[in-house]
Amino acid sequence: MNDQQLLQYYQHQQSQSGWFALIHVMIESMVANVGEAQSRSFLVQMGDSLGERFPLGLAHTVGELEGQINARLAAFNWGYIDIDASDTALRICHTALPVPPEEAKQMAWNHAFSAVLEGLYARWLREQGGKSHVSLWREASPSATVIHFRYQNNQ
Repeated sequence: MNDQQLLQYYQHQQSQSGWFALIHVMIESMVANVGEAQSRSFLVQMGDSLGERFPLGLAHTVGELEGQINARLAAFNWGYIDIDASDTALRICHTALPVPPEEAKQMAWNHAFSAVLEGLYARWLREQGGKSHVSLWREASPSATVIHFRYQNNQ
């Protein structure tokens, strides 16, 4: 399967007619009306609230954490993650992000949806015992359907 076929497969699986379009229009309009910076903090807050509404159980290993997050993402139909843990950080690679079918809008959606995921993952990691001073941030995205996050203490 080539990348375009894979993208079309996920778009068909993840984009319920009407609902995805409505959410996309709402986020696109919010960014257009208040700007990227203000909408980003609101979207992070939405992710945090979503994490509060859908908490994870306590994970005893990184593998358990990855499994719980992937189970929740599967229920949302939002793709899946791989966690790469080192002594100083966690790197989360989120793959198969839902995207709009219009290629020109995919990267803007990636930026907006990554803010939601940033809030969601930060909430879940804090609930696993993470400290509030440990930061989670988005790194460069290699494509419209993949996002990398880093969770690391910067102090």
